[in-house]
Amino acid sequence: MKEIVKPIAVLAGICLAVTALLAYINMITAPVIAKAEEESKLQAMTEVLAEADGFDPIEAELPEGVTEAFKAKNGTGYVFMLSTKGYGGEIKLVCGIKADGSIEQTKTLSHSETSGIGSRVVDNDSDYRKGYQGKTADSYDSVDAVTGATISSKAYKKAIASAFEAYETVKEAQ
Repeated sequence: MKEIVKPIAVLAGICLAVTALLAYINMITAPVIAKAEEESKLQAMTEVLAEADGFDPIEAELPEGVTEAFKAKNGTGYVFMLSTKGYGGEIKLVCGIKADGSIEQTKTLSHSETSGIGSRVVDNDSDYRKGYQGKTADSYDSVDAVTGATISSKAYKKAIASAFEAYETVKEAQ
């Protein structure tokens, strides 16, 4: 009996010590990680709406796929945080729409799309993503899908449609 209980007690003690150590490390690093994510989000927002001098969050009923909305403090436009399901998983992106209703820029924050094919849609230096610059609610649909990455292209376009829907909602509420 002693031969069975002793190894179990030792393993349980090791597991408890490792768990406590991981919890402590998580407690120390969580605020640092949260701050870095917030800074990264603010940087992305500034990139997609360059003329903005700051952002105020918008509290409104947002369409599906829009996780957050912000209005530029100087009235130059709006920024929308978007999430959609692509071929490989969730795609998170940010879209800046100027006050005149045209897209200034979009930027992918994270994705799980297939490297090579699907990534041609979501990579931040892709021609597909750049094709949305200057598009409006009436013209964004003219951006052609990437050959071989139809699901990813449709997902990205769906997210952009959600951004325009949110733009109309928040513009009317202001």
